[in-house]
Amino acid sequence: MFPLLVTGGCGFIGSNYIRYVLENDPNLCVINLDALTYAGNLANLADLEGHPRLRFVKGDIANPQDVRQAIGRGVSGIVNFAAESHVDRSIMDSGPFIRTNVVGTQVLLDAAREFRVPLFIQVSTDEVYGSLGPTGLFTEKTPLAPKSPYSASKAAADLLVLAYQHTFGLPAMITRCSNNYGPYQFPEKLIPLFITRLLQNQKVPVYGDGQQVRDWIYVRDHCAGIEAVRQRGRVGEVYNFGGKCEKTNLEMTHLLLDLLGKPKSLIEHVQDRPGHDRRYAIDCSKAERELGWTPKVSLDVGLKQTIEWYQTNRSWVATVQSGEYRSYYEKQYGRI
Repeated sequence: MFPLLVTGGCGFIGSNYIRYVLENDPNLCVINLDALTYAGNLANLADLEGHPRLRFVKGDIANPQDVRQAIGRGVSGIVNFAAESHVDRSIMDSGPFIRTNVVGTQVLLDAAREFRVPLFIQVSTDEVYGSLGPTGLFTEKTPLAPKSPYSASKAAADLLVLAYQHTFGLPAMITRCSNNYGPYQFPEKLIPLFITRLLQNQKVPVYGDGQQVRDWIYVRDHCAGIEAVRQRGRVGEVYNFGGKCEKTNLEMTHLLLDLLGKPKSLIEHVQDRPGHDRRYAIDCSKAERELGWTPKVSLDVGLKQTIEWYQTNRSWVATVQSGEYRSYYEKQYGRI
């Protein structure tokens, strides 16, 4: 059996997915292709170092030679997590987002055609749908209406995947998920940023009035959804995943303060992000109906587990925040 190629497997969701599939499929081997950019961290998979069914290849999905090297003599499928994903960074400079998210996806799709890869899963985001009003849910039929350079680059990649499936018959599927949280998330996103700052009694920055609504899902539930698509998904389809857990950013902030026993005086309202989407909410009934998937980890349990992980792994946080992990990679692999 050929191995599964996972791109971006040193990132937050990718590393959790690799851990999930190796635990749940004893016959599966995984090749992890990752460029080790700022959010790619080999320490995310330190517990799997030397695993007989996992091989790491340092490479860039936008470089055809790197992709061909990773595919080697063949793979059973490609699951593409590799992406630039932070909205704030896309506002400052959209170039890396176009290169990785659009060009990188195109390179992967061409390689999948060339090597006749039997399965391609594009891991996308609910942000491609744009912003909802106070009611309603995103379905797989919701028109794409991205509002940030990040979400525009992901929407462009999704359209490429669908075009390759239609034009060339590529066996591809797309997953779109709401906001993930859990272990190994780079501490620039809301939950890990706030946890790590609150553990040091530092103020936490809340954009604008904090009334932006997001649907939160524990990362292992998302990984289970992607694996359900790999095993039972229909070619050419899009599957939404969500936690059925809508919270305003301010509500989430208060939850974290309460769980950590910190005062509300640590909240600092800051100028809102340009073009900040007001509300996301996912209808995941298609995944429940067709794949037998449902989110299992409640927000209360998931947040407690996440806080415990960041409390226990303060050395991981320190090396990420200091950038020390990148110095190690440069010694191992050259300048990143």
